[in-house]
Amino acid sequence: MPTLLSVNLNAVAMLRNRRDLPWPSVENLGRIALQAGASGLTVHPRPDQRHIRFSDLPTIRALIDDEFPHAEFNIEGYPSEDFLALCENIEPEQVTLVPDDPSQATSDHGFDFRRDGEMLKPIVARLKKGGMRVSLFADGDGDTEAVELAKATGADRIELYTGPYGGCFDDLQKGADILVDLGKTADAAIALGLGVNAGHDLTVANLPALVKRIPKLAEVSIGHGLTADALEFGMAETVRRFRRACGQAV
Repeated sequence: MPTLLSVNLNAVAMLRNRRDLPWPSVENLGRIALQAGASGLTVHPRPDQRHIRFSDLPTIRALIDDEFPHAEFNIEGYPSEDFLALCENIEPEQVTLVPDDPSQATSDHGFDFRRDGEMLKPIVARLKKGGMRVSLFADGDGDTEAVELAKATGADRIELYTGPYGGCFDDLQKGADILVDLGKTADAAIALGLGVNAGHDLTVANLPALVKRIPKLAEVSIGHGLTADALEFGMAETVRRFRRACGQAV
């Protein structure tokens, strides 16, 4: 199965929030992305609502339910009680838990499963009881013991944090070295029965090597690079470009 593409709408929402106006429309650009073949939409609603607003979530849920019933809604966030209650209300197909401090500009590391594993177990169980697939943000540093601890939480998947890989756009050898560790982490997860997602600073240029190294990569969630390309190529053509980079026949 080719790697699926979930379009992260945070950057679209952040651009909208620069003015007290309803454009660019998060809903309409999500619709265009799904029409162009994206498999789902991702959001990360932070407490300060600096990009996705809580009021966007029912709109995106309805868009998928009413027009694209085979697509998935993925909500990312730190597992506070407010966040968990939000997920139980919106019922996304997938919840991606991240260890972010609310003040962070963006996610920049995975969970420390040695420290956080026991804390995550009841949270994962609660979300799965609600029918949601659970993915945990994980460092792709080749630490196979950490992957075993992630599996022990009961999660369905891990999402490899690919920020360091994406940051090597001007140093191909360093990027290749990081890809070795990402692959090792993915191999360990897949061997344990965990699904593997990936996200952060992925582009049309660096996706093919990642997909080649991790042929069972289930899904990538991409926002910043995809939104930047959409300013140049338009959302529909950008989604098609990223789908091709994922190995999909478009």
